[in-house]
Amino acid sequence: MKRFIRVALLLLSGLGLLQTALFTDEYLRFVKPGMRWLLVVSGVVLVGLGVLEALAARRRDGQGARGEDHGHGHDHSRVPRVAWLLFLPVLSLLFYAPPALGSYTASREPAKVVAVEDDGFDPLPATSPLPITLTGFTQRVQQDRSRAIKGRAVQLTGFASPADGGGWYLTRILISCCAADATTLKVRVYGGTTPKADTWVTVTGTWHPGGRLGTSSAAVALDAQALKKVRKPSNAYMDALPLG
Repeated sequence: MKRFIRVALLLLSGLGLLQTALFTDEYLRFVKPGMRWLLVVSGVVLVGLGVLEALAARRRDGQGARGEDHGHGHDHSRVPRVAWLLFLPVLSLLFYAPPALGSYTASREPAKVVAVEDDGFDPLPATSPLPITLTGFTQRVQQDRSRAIKGRAVQLTGFASPADGGGWYLTRILISCCAADATTLKVRVYGGTTPKADTWVTVTGTWHPGGRLGTSSAAVALDAQALKKVRKPSNAYMDALPLG
């Protein structure tokens, strides 16, 4: 029975990885797109190990049968019941992938501190409203001493997550490698209707005054003038302008 469990866990784990990485986009809930080939390789290795373990077990059983006149050749040891729980995460890969990171994670994580722009800021394009990332908006609000963002209509895209005390944040979750190292970017939104948590939206608005613009005291916040529901972008774990 122990051999059966080892073989089954290896094969199911490998098949689950291969199914997720090759035939669905569900792997993007946990890792960046560039990690796909590593998942495929891992799946192939696990399936290969499972096959080798099955062949080795069959060979050992054959040798035990030939030598059964000199002993039992059987393993009467039992598998602990808790060992069967190992199948739960393995089967989830095949039949139910956990949901992507979203408002639940964001509500329990502090906002990421954006890097200081040492080289200064280029002039803002004349486009109005101006599409901008959450990082770019935060840097302009708290670091750009020319205060070029003041009064400018901007467009930011992210998903809604609840704010303490009411209201909501426009949010992005970033990953460097996988979901385990996720960090969160947030922009507080004022005005308009609060969308349902995890709804992806594009918000058009202007900086919400608070603190001193161009310094770290400035509020990373937006007065919403328009809000539009959008599809979740393919680059959801990057703070980039949305791709299709």
